[in-house]
Amino acid sequence: MSPARQLNGSPSKRKVARQTPIEPTLPTERNALVGAEKRRDFDPDAFLATIGEGRKLVPFPKKQTIFAQGDCADTVFYIQTGKVKLTVVSKTGKEATIGILSEGHFCGEGSLAGQAIRMGSATAMTDCTLLRIDKKAMMEALHREHEFSDLFVAYLLARNIRYEEDLVDQLFNSSEKRLARILLLLAHFGKEGKPESVVPKISQEMLAEMIGTTRSRVSFFMNRFRKLGFIHYNAGLQVHTSLLNVVLHD
Repeated sequence: MSPARQLNGSPSKRKVARQTPIEPTLPTERNALVGAEKRRDFDPDAFLATIGEGRKLVPFPKKQTIFAQGDCADTVFYIQTGKVKLTVVSKTGKEATIGILSEGHFCGEGSLAGQAIRMGSATAMTDCTLLRIDKKAMMEALHREHEFSDLFVAYLLARNIRYEEDLVDQLFNSSEKRLARILLLLAHFGKEGKPESVVPKISQEMLAEMIGTTRSRVSFFMNRFRKLGFIHYNAGLQVHTSLLNVVLHD
């Protein structure tokens, strides 16, 4: 056989390697790709604004108990609308208000830290809409979604800073300064897009509990603030930023 014939042999005898695309065929591979796609599409704001597995929107009318001290701690609540009051009751039956939460705040998050029962109570101060998140669903979202865990950690850090400021305020400031500070906080002083108003019909007893003084002292300072033009009553208690002078004045 001639060399030319050997080089130009029949094409049918040549072995051609076929290249086919490699696709994930195992269920675990498919699940991994689907999970990665879901993580890319995750929106923390949408997670907290919608219902889903382990999440349910629950309306609470004014004065209704959301959870009570001593209840089983198996859920976390996210406040979509309204205001919530946090209270604790001592062994002797004395109740104290320890905080007021509003839109964008969590409550009951102690369940994520191993609390088996509620250490305090939460009550709707106004008509509220809360997102009830099961502990399991919350833990899974925190472990799986980094954006959501970053948001939640930032919230906890801000809450911790607030508690430290409250402690310093309680230890070193006068009751007058403590009252001025709590009114400014309730009015969302320093936050963009927030009106300078306090929860309507907030009682002087509640303010006294929050700053650790008597109702008579709160009444005295409130009258003083009103005469100085720092606050006034018009469809609820209205707070002016000029009240900051009381906090800053030595």
